[in-house]
Amino acid sequence: MDELAAEFEAERGRLRGLAFRMLGSAAEADDAVQEAWLRLTRVDSVDNLAAWLTTVVSRVCLDVLRARKARREEPFEVLPEPSADADPAGDVELADSVGRALLVVLDALGPAERIAFVLHDLFAVPFDRIAPVLDRTPVAAKKLASRARQRVRGTSPLPPADVARHRRVVDAFLVAARGGDLEALLDVLAPDVVRRADAAALPVGAALEARGARAVAEETKVFGKRARFAETALVDGAVGVVVAPRGRLLLALAVTVAGDRVAAYEVIADPARLAALRIALL
Repeated sequence: MDELAAEFEAERGRLRGLAFRMLGSAAEADDAVQEAWLRLTRVDSVDNLAAWLTTVVSRVCLDVLRARKARREEPFEVLPEPSADADPAGDVELADSVGRALLVVLDALGPAERIAFVLHDLFAVPFDRIAPVLDRTPVAAKKLASRARQRVRGTSPLPPADVARHRRVVDAFLVAARGGDLEALLDVLAPDVVRRADAAALPVGAALEARGARAVAEETKVFGKRARFAETALVDGAVGVVVAPRGRLLLALAVTVAGDRVAAYEVIADPARLAALRIALL
């Protein structure tokens, strides 16, 4: 048993990373890994421990995702209010290492698509080993991963050079916002910049629109607290920003770039509008 425990501990880090990408929750990832250990202690022997553990953790995660999807489809009366401050240390560390934008995109996939994509594209598991996890043929598993890949790696109608330029501008905006650097914000904002926002993104009574670089920069300094949870991403085909505590989408910024400055941005926080957005990786 001591030898088995040592072999399992050697796999724990990889399994936790796998489960976190599948579930987007450090606590649920740890539970999935622990369940794999409990199942391992109940079997007589395993020929390929790494492969066996990968399969078990993946099946556990698939069950969790399916249960989660069923809960989301149940009717509810009050939408839970996500908090940018409620970001447990384990989730912060893992979300930073994995990428919040990736977690947001993965969260939009169906359970089987997410499992197939994570196993194949992120962990190089062959489709003949993915197929039994999903109870599909290898061909069907490959189609699931391909469909997920198309959603994860979005496309923009803009030329690649413009996408790269817009990304540099948005990245500079985020760096300035995170640091609360007023001068840097003024440098990256157009003089006549316009900020619009859903009411849900603002304090009660705040104006839904702000105009002018100084006014928007002063206001954006307040955004700095949430900016640490932000990453650039494609938002409806344009370079924008997702704000995702624990890898769950809280806000999105639809950004308009003119030249080398931000000409406008809109803070989208309404749940229905967020659900309708096409978020993808740059």
